[in-house]
Amino acid sequence: MSYREEIIFTNADKLNGKTNGKEKYDIIGDNHIATSIDTPMRADAFELSDERKMEIIEDKFRDIMETMGLDLNDDSLSGTPHRVAKMFVQEIFSGLNPANKPKVSVFENKFKYGEMLVEKNINMNSTCEHHFLPIVGKAHVAYISSGEVIGLSKINRIVDYFARRPQVQERLTVQIANELKTILKTDDVAVVIDAKHMCVSSRGIQDESSSTVTAEYSGKFKDRSVREEFLKYVEL
Repeated sequence: MSYREEIIFTNADKLNGKTNGKEKYDIIGDNHIATSIDTPMRADAFELSDERKMEIIEDKFRDIMETMGLDLNDDSLSGTPHRVAKMFVQEIFSGLNPANKPKVSVFENKFKYGEMLVEKNINMNSTCEHHFLPIVGKAHVAYISSGEVIGLSKINRIVDYFARRPQVQERLTVQIANELKTILKTDDVAVVIDAKHMCVSSRGIQDESSSTVTAEYSGKFKDRSVREEFLKYVEL
């Protein structure tokens, strides 16, 4: 258990008495707690083919729908288990599979461009790992070249790759930044994400107006003036 979890659970114990397992599940979900920088994956995560995974998910989701009392003989519902399985494996969670990681080539910074490069308002669609509901927003990314650059569209693809998995926004922000630092061989990277969480707007508190902003600054972006220049560009 992380330090942050211990604090939350301790506070819950003081207020409500000792929490049981299911109450702890609710606490983690309602507080959007992340437990690791890496997406939690089992060692055997890719032993099954995508086709087999879809078959299993289709079968399990059919059970869920039938348990809720839905009539899968209806033409509108009969194909839903298949559609959900395909969506999970090939679309919204495709970022779980390293085989789908975008191939990124770096190029020499021949123009000797030494200022920050900013790619802002990148569409970001992800899924909350606590409730499997959408997270929708914008990512803003910047880096200062250490001698190498990447194509602009590759930044968008990196954001999309890490977003297409069950996520916590803080983790997503760090994963994008770490990937760019590795590719560009520089610590001078900044990532800000501003997103709305359907698990906040459609359940629980049901607040439709709020959004969540997370940031990761490293290298020169730790300097206040550099960080403020970046935020001025993205208007945050």
